[in-house]
Amino acid sequence: MIEVNNVTKAYGKKQHEFIALDDVSLAIDKGRSVAVIGKSGSGKSTLMHIMSGLDHPKSGSVLIDGQNIFELKQKQIDTFRAEKIGFIFQSFFLEGNETVADNVSLPLEIAHVPRSQRKERIQKALESVELSDKAKNKARNLSGGQRQRLVIARAIVNNPSIIFADEPTGNLDSQTGAKIEDLLFGLNKERGVTLVIVTHDDELAAKCDVQIRIKDGTIQSIDYAKGLGDTSSKAKEGEPA
Repeated sequence: MIEVNNVTKAYGKKQHEFIALDDVSLAIDKGRSVAVIGKSGSGKSTLMHIMSGLDHPKSGSVLIDGQNIFELKQKQIDTFRAEKIGFIFQSFFLEGNETVADNVSLPLEIAHVPRSQRKERIQKALESVELSDKAKNKARNLSGGQRQRLVIARAIVNNPSIIFADEPTGNLDSQTGAKIEDLLFGLNKERGVTLVIVTHDDELAAKCDVQIRIKDGTIQSIDYAKGLGDTSSKAKEGEPA
């Protein structure tokens, strides 16, 4: 479970301070698919960065499976993320001059997985996204869709329990985007991975179990797929999504 408790995030100082998140609280049950929806500047990406430990709040806490991640030292946070969390960024953040296999290997290196175990894990991750034949190719030589699949392979190579995806289909054509969606929701349904998608795409959001709408740094509503919960009480009380 992910628990966000009274999180506030501000940028700048004094009269130039900008409140990106304003006393946000929510909870996400393990194994759910969740969409965080909002316009540009609403705070949705900031929320994802704080939920995953990539950024620190001004105040408040984030607990993942009961562990307050901001009580950990930076090296511990890095290891925690490498072992439990996978990231899919819209801008890819790939090492273009490195091979596909080397890009996928990075989380394994951070998590100190023995070199003898890496090759098999990398191969399995690439097979799952249909890129096993590209293992020795330079990342820069891949198409947009292939790069996004590579990002997914890198995100899942450590068998994370949570995947955060920031606009995962934003740069893709509709056909390639549909394949990426199938991959992500397949991981959610088949492996029980908690999937948190940051998006402004209502069609993509509608495919998730839960839709969290954010505006001006505050939660506006939490909507649930049929049979999952009563939105009116849980949105106000911060009960598990």
